[in-house]
Amino acid sequence: MADHLPSGLLEACVVVGASEDKLKDVYQSLQQGNSTTDLILDPEVLQVHVPPFVTKENADESGVPRTLSRVQCRRSFIKKKERLVVAPSGPGGAGSSEGATVTEDVSVPKDIDLMALPQLCFPGGLQVTNEPKEERFHFLVFTDVFGNQTHGVVVQCCRPFQEGSVFYQNGHWSSTRTTKLYTAFAICVISKHPYYNALKDCLSCLLVQLRTCRLSEERVKEFAAKLSLVPIPPPGQLHVVFNLRPLMIVLPSREDKEHPAVDLDLHLPFLCFRSKQILQIITGILMEQRVVFFSADWSRLTLVAECFMFYIHPLHWQHPYVPILSAQMLDFVMAPTAFLMGCHLNHFEEVAAETDDLILINIDDGTVSSSCSETVDLPDVPFISAECFTKRRKGLQLQHDLEVCHQGAGSDVNEMRMLRRQWQHNLNWEIQNVTLELIVNMFRDVSGHLNYEHRVFNSEEFLKTREQADLPFYRKVLETHIFHSFLKDRLNRKMDAFTRMEVNTRSETQKMKAMTDNPRRPTMQEMARKYSSNPEIRLNKRLGMSLPNLGEERHLNLLRQTSLKKTIISESAFKIPPKPVKIFKLPEFPPPMVHHHVQKYYGELIILLGKAISCVPPENSTLLARYFYLRGFMNTLCSKRLDALSDFQKLYKTDIEIFPTDLVKALVDSLQKDEFSQVDRRPELKRLIFKVKDNEMVLVQADDHVKKFQLPKTHMLQEDFVKRIQESGIVKDVATIHRLFEALTVGQQKQIDPEVFRVFYTFWKETEVEAQDVHLPAEVMEHLDNNECVYKLSCSVKTNQGVGKIAMTQKRLFLLTDGRPGFIEITKFRDIKEVKISFAPFLLLRIPSLKIKCSLRKEVFEANLKSACDLWNLMVREMWAGRTMADDHKDPQYMQQALTNVLLMDAVVGCLQTQKAIFAASKLAYFDRVKHEAVPVVVPKTTLETLKHKINPSLDLPAPQTVHVLLYTPGQLSYSEADGDGNPKLWCALSGGRVVVFDAASWSMQQNCVQVGSSQLNCMLGLDQDQVWIGSQDSIIYIIDTRSMSCNKQLTEHRHEVMDFALEESDKMRQTYSCSADGTVILWDLSTLKVKKQFQLTCDRLMSIQLFNGTLWCCARDGIVELRKNGTPHRKMTLPEDLRSMPTELSSLVLFLERGQLWTSCSDSDELCLWHCRDLTKPFLRVRLQNCTGVNCMIKVKNQIWVGCSGPSPDQCRMSGKIYIVDTESHSVEKELMAHTDSVQALCSAEGRYVLSGSACQDGKIAIWKVE
Repeated sequence: MADHLPSGLLEACVVVGASEDKLKDVYQSLQQGNSTTDLILDPEVLQVHVPPFVTKENADESGVPRTLSRVQCRRSFIKKKERLVVAPSGPGGAGSSEGATVTEDVSVPKDIDLMALPQLCFPGGLQVTNEPKEERFHFLVFTDVFGNQTHGVVVQCCRPFQEGSVFYQNGHWSSTRTTKLYTAFAICVISKHPYYNALKDCLSCLLVQLRTCRLSEERVKEFAAKLSLVPIPPPGQLHVVFNLRPLMIVLPSREDKEHPAVDLDLHLPFLCFRSKQILQIITGILMEQRVVFFSADWSRLTLVAECFMFYIHPLHWQHPYVPILSAQMLDFVMAPTAFLMGCHLNHFEEVAAETDDLILINIDDGTVSSSCSETVDLPDVPFISAECFTKRRKGLQLQHDLEVCHQGAGSDVNEMRMLRRQWQHNLNWEIQNVTLELIVNMFRDVSGHLNYEHRVFNSEEFLKTREQADLPFYRKVLETHIFHSFLKDRLNRKMDAFTRMEVNTRSETQKMKAMTDNPRRPTMQEMARKYSSNPEIRLNKRLGMSLPNLGEERHLNLLRQTSLKKTIISESAFKIPPKPVKIFKLPEFPPPMVHHHVQKYYGELIILLGKAISCVPPENSTLLARYFYLRGFMNTLCSKRLDALSDFQKLYKTDIEIFPTDLVKALVDSLQKDEFSQVDRRPELKRLIFKVKDNEMVLVQADDHVKKFQLPKTHMLQEDFVKRIQESGIVKDVATIHRLFEALTVGQQKQIDPEVFRVFYTFWKETEVEAQDVHLPAEVMEHLDNNECVYKLSCSVKTNQGVGKIAMTQKRLFLLTDGRPGFIEITKFRDIKEVKISFAPFLLLRIPSLKIKCSLRKEVFEANLKSACDLWNLMVREMWAGRTMADDHKDPQYMQQALTNVLLMDAVVGCLQTQKAIFAASKLAYFDRVKHEAVPVVVPKTTLETLKHKINPSLDLPAPQTVHVLLYTPGQLSYSEADGDGNPKLWCALSGGRVVVFDAASWSMQQNCVQVGSSQLNCMLGLDQDQVWIGSQDSIIYIIDTRSMSCNKQLTEHRHEVMDFALEESDKMRQTYSCSADGTVILWDLSTLKVKKQFQLTCDRLMSIQLFNGTLWCCARDGIVELRKNGTPHRKMTLPEDLRSMPTELSSLVLFLERGQLWTSCSDSDELCLWHCRDLTKPFLRVRLQNCTGVNCMIKVKNQIWVGCSGPSPDQCRMSGKIYIVDTESHSVEKELMAHTDSVQALCSAEGRYVLSGSACQDGKIAIWKVE
C-alpha cells in the first residue's frame, strides 16, 4: 500500500555542515598560527529527517490507530552514524558535545545519495571566515538511472564559533580569546516535486526562527514533520496553501499528468539572453549536445536550466542532467555522451580548455560559445519558427515594476506576495505558450509523414518538404533520443498540449488538407511565395506543405455559402488566458510529533474538504474531482479505506484522467473481511472494485516502437507488399495497392522483386522532387487557382496550338508554350467530350497523336506525344472519369483517387520500361473501367438534386470503416478563446471505438481519432455544448469534453452494452435516460452524474428509447413498451402477426405524437408500420419501400420520416444503401435517394436543414443531404 501512495511535499530534510571534530581541528590550526583563508572544511551530513515522524511504536503506546505512511514499506538503507549528542552552543550556535556517543538509525529514501549531497550543498566549498555572510539559497536536481527526478532547495546559513570556545560548558560560553570566527551550515529540503519557490519560502520561514534561537535537531525535525503533512495537489486548477508563519506558502498544481508543476520564474532566461541566444540554447538541447551553464551565482544555474527544460516541453531531455557541479565533480564534463551540467563561472576557462565540442553558456553575460571558438557551430532554428518566436517575445511584459508602478504601497506582506505570484503565474502561462508555439511550428508537419498502422516515420520524405536552409537543423534533431520519444507520443495519438495547439492553430489550408489524400506537390500559392522577391510574402508563408485543396470546388463552395453558422476565426491560441485558479487552504499545523494531534489534523482536513465539496456546484466537475482526489488521499492516510474508495469512486465518474489506479488497487487488496462485507452492501463500490480488477486482467503493454522506412530486401507477396507501400507513404488504400500489385506483376509470378520495388519507389520520389522544381512564370500562374498543383509535365511536343509542354493539374490540362512561356488552356477535365489516339502518316511511319475534344470549343486539340501517347491517353481518360464521378456523386475524393491512380500509372510505366508497361498501367485505370462497364452506375436525378456533398471519415485509414453513429452538435454564436472553436461539429463513430470529428462549417476533419474504449459504439448524445455522451458495447458510457477532446469521465452502472439515450429538459431540471440491451433503464442527474432511478424492463434486447410528455417509449426486438415515470409498463405493442413467424426484429422507432403516430420498422422487412398511439393492437397503415431489403435506422425531420435501408444495387451485384423520404401527411414515399454503395447505418439531422447519412464498411462515407 505504502509504495502506491502519492508522495507528499517532503521527501527528506538534511542538515549539512562541519562536525564538531572538524571545528576542534580548526581551533588547533589557528593555535598554530594558520590563517583562516586557508581553512577549507569537508562538509558532512549532520542530521537526516525523513517521514514517518510518528512511528508505529508511538501510535501503539497511545492506543490510537496507526497512521498509514507511504514510506514505511519502502526499500531504504540504514545509515549507522556515530554522532555526538548536540547541546546548545549559544545563540545561533550548533551546540557542543558532552562526550556521549549514540548510534542513530536513519531511514533514507533510496533516491537520495548522502555521499554526494554535502558537496552539492557546498559546491564552492565550506570555509571559515572572519566575517558573517548573508544567507544564500541554491537549487538541486537529482536524477536516478531511470530518469526519475528529485528536487532540492538548499539554504546556507552562517554561524559563529570562537577560538578556544568550541565547547559549550556549564550552560554558558567560555573563551580565552575574543575573536569570533564563522562557518556555515546548510539545510536541504528534498522533494519529489519541483516546488522551488515554495520550498525556498518554507526555508525562509525556518530562518526567521533560527535567527532568534540556536539550531537544534528538534526544531529542524519539527519543521520537516510539518512539511510532511502537506499533500500535493492533483493536476488541474486547484492550488494548495498553508501557513508556515510568517508566510503563506502556495503549492501550484501541475497542468496535467505529463507536465511538472511550474513553481519558478520562467522569464529568468529572457532577462539574461537575447532571442538569438535562447534559440541557440534550445537548438543545442534538441540536438543533444554537451551543454554547460556557467554563473557566479549558484542559484541561477538550476533555475535557468530548469526553465529550458520547460521551454522544450513536450519533448524531454533524456541524458545526464546535473545543473550544479561542485569543484570536486568537474571531471563529469569529460563524459563522452550528451549531458547538461552547470559550473561556477570561476571554472569557465578550465572547462573550456579541457574538453572539445562543449556548448558553453555564460548566464551572467548572456553569451553562448563553444569550447573550440567564441562562436557556436549550430544550425539555425527554422527561419519562420525563429521569426515567430522573436515576435512573440517582444510582446511579453517581463518587468513586474512596470505592472505595479500605478499601485500604492501595501502593508500586508502575504497580500503583496499573492499579487506578485498572480502576475508571475500569468507571465509563466504566456511564456509556455510562446515556447510551445515554437515547438509546434518546428514539428507541426511530422504527423503528415507518420504511418500509424505500422508505426513508421518516413524521415526522408519529411526532410524533402523542409526549406533548404532548415535541413541542417532537422537532419540532426531527427536522429536524437528526444525526437524519438516525441515520435512515440505522436504515433500513440497522445492528446497533449502540443496536439491541442497544433489543431487550434491550423490554417484554413491545413484544415482542408484533412479532406484530401493527394501526393505532395507545391500549389500555385506556395510556388508564388517560393519564387517571390518580396521578403514579406516569404515571411508570411504558411507552415507545412499544403496539399491540394479540392474543397474549393463548386459543390463545397455552395455548401459553405449555406453554412449552418458563420465561421468565426480566432486570432490565435496564443492569446488564450490561463484558466482561473482555485485555492484550498490547509488547517493550521498541529504539534507534528504527537500522533493523536496529527490524526486530529487529518480529520480536520477531511472535514474542510467535505465543506469545499458541498460548496462546489455540481456542474463544476473539474474542481469536484480535485477535491475528491485530495479527500481520498487523506482518508487513505487515516486508514479509512472504505471512505477512500468512496471518494475515488466519485473521482472515477468525475475525471478519470487523475484517477490513481495503482493506489486504488492497493486499497482493494488491503481490505479486511469486515470491510468486504460492507462493500457488498454498497453497489457503487462493488462496481469500482470490479472495474479495477477487470482492468488489471486486460492490461496490455502499449506498443512503443518506432520504425524508419526501409526498402525491402526480399520478395513480397501481396500482403507484405501492401504493408511496404503503406509504410512508404505512397498510398494507404488497400484496394488501390492491390491494383498496383496486379500492375507490377503482369505476366509473371504474383510476387514483387525487391529491385522492382526499389525502382518503382525511386521513380515515384524523383517525380515528387521534379515537381518541387517546377517554376511557372507569374503570367501562367495568374490563370490557375491558388490550390492547383502541376502533377505531370510532358516533354516539349508539337501540337496544333504550337510547340510546348503539356501540364496536368487536378483540374485541367494546359499548354506551357516554348520560347516566351505562355498559357494556353486545353480543357478542364469536366469539359472533355472525347479522348482518342489517332495516327498521322509520316514517310513510312505512323506517328501517334492524342486528340482531346472539349465541349467549350469546336477545335479538337491534337498533340504528337509519340511514345508517351498511350500513357497520356490512359491518364487523361482516368482524370476525366474521376471528374465525372466526383461531379455525379458530389464526392471530391473520387477526383483525389483518380489523381493517385494517374500518378501510379506514370510510376509503373517508368518502372517497368517494357512493352507490357502500358497494359500494366491500365490495371490502375479504375474509374475509366467503371465508366465503361456494361451497366454503368447512374446517379438518379432525385439524388443529385438532394445530395449536397460527401465526406470520408476513413480518410486516414487503410480501408473504409462502418459509420455506426452520427451526431451533430450546434455551434456557439459567442464563445471565449478558452472555449476553443465555436463552430458546429459532426461526430462520427467508426469501428473499434474510434471517433472522428468534423468542423460542420467547412466539413474539414478536426480530429481524426478520439479513442473511446476499443468496442463498437452504439449511441451518442450532445449535452451543454461541452459534453458528448457515448454508449459502447463494453457497457460503459464515455463522456467526452468537447473543449479538450479527451474522455475523462466514465459511467459504469450498466452491465450490458449501452444502446440509446433520451434527454429530458424542462425549466426546472435536465436529466438523461440511458438504456442497455438487457433491458436496464437508468435515469441520470446531469449535474452530479448520479443515478436517480433505475428500472428493469422484461424484453428481448432493448434497442432504443424515446421520451414524450414524461413517458418513455422503449423499442426492443420483440415489441415496444410505454413506461410511466416510475418505470412501470403502461402499454405494450408486439410485432404484427404476419411478421412474428418471420426471422425478423424491430429495428427503429419514431414517435410523431403531434399527429398521434408511431412509426416502426423491421430489420428484414420492406415495410414501415404506422400505428395510432391510442390503439397499439395493430398498425392502421403500412408503407411499402420499393427495392428495400431491410431498415436500419429512421429519424423524423420536420414533416418527413427519413429511412436508412439496405437495397439491391442497379447491377444486382452488391448491396447498395438507400434512403427513403416518407411524407407524414400523405403516408407516401416522396423520394428514393441512393448515394451509398453499402447499407445506410446511421442518420442524423443538422438543425432541420441538412440530414447526414453514414454507411457500412464497403462504402464508409458520409453523405450530406438538403432538407426541403
